[in-house]
Amino acid sequence: MNSMTSNASDNLRPAVSGWLLRGFYRFLTPYLRRNFHSIAMMRDSLSHAAVPADEPLILCANHPSWWDPLTAQFLNQRLFPDRQFFAPIDAEALEQYRVFAKLGFYGVRLHSSEGAAAFLKQSRAILHSGDAALWLTPEGRFADVRDHSAVLMPGMAHLCARMQRGWVLPIAIEYVFWEERLPECLFRIGEPVKIVDHPQASKLDWQTLLTEQMRKNQTVLSEHVVARDSQAFENLLTGARGAGFVYDSMRRIKALVTGRRFKAAHGNKLQ
Repeated sequence: MNSMTSNASDNLRPAVSGWLLRGFYRFLTPYLRRNFHSIAMMRDSLSHAAVPADEPLILCANHPSWWDPLTAQFLNQRLFPDRQFFAPIDAEALEQYRVFAKLGFYGVRLHSSEGAAAFLKQSRAILHSGDAALWLTPEGRFADVRDHSAVLMPGMAHLCARMQRGWVLPIAIEYVFWEERLPECLFRIGEPVKIVDHPQASKLDWQTLLTEQMRKNQTVLSEHVVARDSQAFENLLTGARGAGFVYDSMRRIKALVTGRRFKAAHGNKLQ
């Protein structure tokens, strides 16, 4: 990349505030710990995160919940600590929460040709900047994890068709209640897609390939979720245990009186 191209990419890449980002991460982990029993990744997919650090990286995830931007930030920090998180967000929402712009989010207006062009231009600049991880939710709306009918928005396929190198990682996310008061947040990384392995792929080819890889990954995750197969998961964050202060206090007293060991957790999964 020549210096002129590099400078253009730097100008289009959203400016992230280092001190604000560090403060956000100090807030994020305890916040997630209070609201989830666990955040866990399927063990068979952890090795898929080992992509070359010097190549562009796109992560494409399904979009089931309000929690997605926060859990994606956590996962990015845990799996790709040397890559800066970036993700598009509705431009009107960004106007309401402007602080997000300092955390790696950038506004998009995809319901116009100008907005779509701006998204592609800024996303390419981010990918060309080297140390970025670009998170996309191509379903374009909140969607149930079992609903695979949504046609993915074309922006991701357009990006891939224009890239000379890099990787795409499909990410499947589910939020489920198993045996505890709080939910489990469960992830799986799909098979890495290497850009150079598809040199002749058109935008339509990329759309088909990425849809297949995303839905396949979601299906594998859902099978283990339905089976409540906690042994398949590696715990990345252990969250809160128990049923609440009052009830757990009574349980502690009972355990003390009866000489039994107090156990805050209700079950044995993802402890």
